Amino acid sequence: MFHHVKELQFDARVTKPDPRFATLLLEQFGGANGELKAAMQYFVQAFSARQPYPEKYDLLMDIATEEFSHLEIVGATITMLLQGINGELKDAAESSDLMRLMRGTGEREQLIQEAATNPQFLVLSGGGPTLTNSQGVPWQGSYVNANGDLTVDLRSNIAAESRAKIVYEYLMQFTDDPYVIDSLRFLMTREVAHMQMFTAALETIQPNFPPGVLQGDPRYTHVYYNMSNGQSTRGPWNQGQGPWGEGEHWDYVDDPVQEVLRTKGSIQRQVRGTNRTEQDMRQLNEQMSRQRSQEVNQAISSGQNSWSITGTPANSDGRGR
Repeated sequence: MFHHVKELQFDARVTKPDPRFATLLLEQFGGANGELKAAMQYFVQAFSARQPYPEKYDLLMDIATEEFSHLEIVGATITMLLQGINGELKDAAESSDLMRLMRGTGEREQLIQEAATNPQFLVLSGGGPTLTNSQGVPWQGSYVNANGDLTVDLRSNIAAESRAKIVYEYLMQFTDDPYVIDSLRFLMTREVAHMQMFTAALETIQPNFPPGVLQGDPRYTHVYYNMSNGQSTRGPWNQGQGPWGEGEHWDYVDDPVQEVLRTKGSIQRQVRGTNRTEQDMRQLNEQMSRQRSQEVNQAISSGQNSWSITGTPANSDGRGR
């Protein structure tokens, strides 16, 4: 159930019309890294978490709902940038780009050329946002990433918030309107907050690496192939103990061609860098399969199922038992 509150989460304001920046801001309305994409992504992801992970369902739905409120802030800002809000329509219009149509052929041609990059927005929108990016490409469902595994989805969300944050950071370089900058700074900061929320939620799922259930083949999990000519660059991503800790390390292959030939196309490669065997990985696969399956199956009633009332009392961590 959704309930619309007319007040915005952050009071969007502008000092004057700015059609050019309104066009750029469409990127966060209907673009691949925008607010609608985020809202729909978290909304869709939440469904598979509803019963087995009700606390994660709450997190995803809360943030999805907040993203819808951010979409409203962006849409309101775009509308005001196209209209002006100071009540002095004549003054606002005279200071806007649209009035250049009446000031000579040169400026008319320039505005038409600008409109040609996104005609539906500047000509047919009627002064409001369109569900497109800044180039007029319609919003599409393929922007949404939802894989049905929380360790995968939460990582997708951390990346989505990171991309949205940097877009707002770039957008702030293209406007000198202090009110618009205030709104963009608020929206950018909320992306940072959401990034932290998703990171914290991922940490509560243990183990959470590798994503999913199946472990990697130990013959290949610790291998770094030097795929570049010239001087090699070394760091914690290809030398030392890496992310595993004491007792395990990277196996650096300086000449991948010879390595592939020597191991008959990697098939005869031996385990290096770890003491884990293929049998260890098979046991972990079975263990993780049972754990994840039980988490889902135990949360779902064998009889009548209800979306709103699960009928399973919650543990201290919010999960049904």
